[in-house]
Amino acid sequence: MSARNIIGSLEKLIKLHKSFNQLAIKKTAILKANDTEAITALLISEQKHIKAISQTDKERERAVGEFIAANGTVGQPASIHTVTELTGPEETEVLEMLKAELIGEVAKLKERNGLNQQLIYQSLQFINVSLDILRPRNQNLNYGDSVRKTAKIGMGMFDSKA
Repeated sequence: MSARNIIGSLEKLIKLHKSFNQLAIKKTAILKANDTEAITALLISEQKHIKAISQTDKERERAVGEFIAANGTVGQPASIHTVTELTGPEETEVLEMLKAELIGEVAKLKERNGLNQQLIYQSLQFINVSLDILRPRNQNLNYGDSVRKTAKIGMGMFDSKA
């Protein structure tokens, strides 16, 4: 059995991660533009990508398990390293190249997601500061008994019990 299914799964994962990276770049621009409708549509697209990546990764795991079982090395960890030990030099070279490319795409995605997370955090901080400015809190800036003063304020000029 050849590693053709594994190579196909890795190529598909790389393609999906490249597309996901494009979405992350687009998300950065949307966050900077503060376009909430566009971000909602983008989040739906991201969910589709996450689902596709998850399914493709399961296909890769299944292909690796079948490859290892077919080559009589059951009990070995299901990793690319184990597969490359069982393949010929050409397939090993292709697998190593695909592995490095996938790791690179994941690193780019992680970096872009960190940037987007910082933008979202700063937006939330701006919203909180704006809300604090619009709704000032009643604070007693003087020393002393604040309860007594608030009771006096609540009394009014006319005493109906007198």
